Amino acid sequence: MLSHLSIHNFAIVENLELELNRGMTVVSGETGAGKSIMIDALQLALGGRADSGAVRNGANKAEIIANFDISNLPRAQAWLDAQELSLDGECILRRIITCEGRSRSFINGRNIPLSSLKDLAQHLVAIHGQHEHQGLLHKEHHRVLLDNFANHSRLQGETTLSYKAFKRLDNALIQLTTQSTEQQAKVQLLSYQVEELDQLALKEDEVSELETEQVELSQASEILNSGQQLINTLDEGDNSHVQQLLNQCVQLHSQMPQTNTAILQAGELLNSALIQVEEAASEVRQYLNKVDLNPQRLFEVEERLSTIYELARKHKVEPYQLLVLHQTLEKELNAINGSDETIAALTEEVEHAKQRFMKLASKLSKQRHKFGKSLSQQINIQLASLGMPDARFSVQLTAYENQFSANGLEEVEFIISTNKGQPAKALAKIASGGELSRISLAIQVVTAQSNPTATLMFDEVDVGIGGAIAEVVGKLLRELGEKSQIMCITHQPQVASQGHQHLYVSKKSTKNSTQTHVVNIDNQQRINEIARMLGGVDITQRSLDHAREMLQV
Repeated sequence: MLSHLSIHNFAIVENLELELNRGMTVVSGETGAGKSIMIDALQLALGGRADSGAVRNGANKAEIIANFDISNLPRAQAWLDAQELSLDGECILRRIITCEGRSRSFINGRNIPLSSLKDLAQHLVAIHGQHEHQGLLHKEHHRVLLDNFANHSRLQGETTLSYKAFKRLDNALIQLTTQSTEQQAKVQLLSYQVEELDQLALKEDEVSELETEQVELSQASEILNSGQQLINTLDEGDNSHVQQLLNQCVQLHSQMPQTNTAILQAGELLNSALIQVEEAASEVRQYLNKVDLNPQRLFEVEERLSTIYELARKHKVEPYQLLVLHQTLEKELNAINGSDETIAALTEEVEHAKQRFMKLASKLSKQRHKFGKSLSQQINIQLASLGMPDARFSVQLTAYENQFSANGLEEVEFIISTNKGQPAKALAKIASGGELSRISLAIQVVTAQSNPTATLMFDEVDVGIGGAIAEVVGKLLRELGEKSQIMCITHQPQVASQGHQHLYVSKKSTKNSTQTHVVNIDNQQRINEIARMLGGVDITQRSLDHAREMLQV
């Protein structure tokens, strides 16, 4: 979750420090006060596009720092581990933009490329904007939403990888049969890549074995120390140890009358405990005998892993995929240099690669059909709660004709009928902007629940709704806040009243400058703000009473 956001000299913010909590945080304020500035700043910290206009007038640079607690985000932790950027369950993103438009990016204090920042960002935050419905007008976005909802990113990745492997071999076959003059340069590149992988000489399962060994070697001292303390406590300590104390207990027990059932059972338990302590001490000794304090081996293992990781980054694959890449490149090189027999063999390889892709893509299609039904059902439930009980949303899958792509075998499109008796149409053909806003909100709420990130941001997604529907939206977002950290910028008092935390944004102008301020409000301040949202500038006793009722205070 996002625990702290620090903004300096960004737009109309001079200095802003925000402590953020779990649950649902609402952000409100008057129009033009700069409510979206936090999201704009966070997007920069997550790798968004920057220019000199982001720097506050008169300042040399803007700086945004975002602190995340990633203790419950295994994907983010794994990404940081792979890049050797881990920092004890914490992730600190820092972005600096100069008045000349240049920028620098940092993760946990290390300067990194902007592309790396963007890669990590997808595991930390998902931002849903008030113009999200514009993305819904494009079918490609529908596929992404469905695949994220189905959480089959690994299958999607394997399908894409198998498609690329097929296309690589297929292109190699085309090159071989046409004998292009460009093959010479291709041969040189492939020869260099294959030779580099030959020198690496990666073995099956070597990466996972080295990673396990690295963890054990790096923690050997702590393991030996803790293990010896455990053995001393069990049966080797100078003072009373567990085994000695248990023996004393057994002796004392033997002096008691052995006629009572409870006493007899106690004796059995004591003897069993003594045996288990002895066995535990033996197991620990056997394990410690295998633990080795070997700094030289640790250095060798880390050097080897560093070489493997660097080569994997160079080829833009996961470390465990280097073996497959090596084999693929060798086949491609042999194919280009081959004869008629090679052409025949490569043709067979192309067919096998195609069949592998088709097998994975077919499995992906089944998953899409399965989760497409589930997604449709859940969205229809949300649409009913949002005042569209007659709407019928569905996910339509249309197979490509005589072709396929890296994304699979079919197009994905969301279609809907908003009234009884009307045929379902593409979202792009929905006439009512209000309906499209509610459809977008229903989709965002449902898909957000399957998002692996811990922080979800909603930027005025409740625009165009009000009354009872706004109250439903507020309750939906609060329910999401019980599972994930939610930040919601809103103009709706029904939504704002549902927040666990309430931030109020204001803007103050002087003769020479304008500044945005953000404060955490509660109690009477929050009542006043909800009343303002209900009734405008003039706050009446009636609006105050209504605000108290909404806040249940």
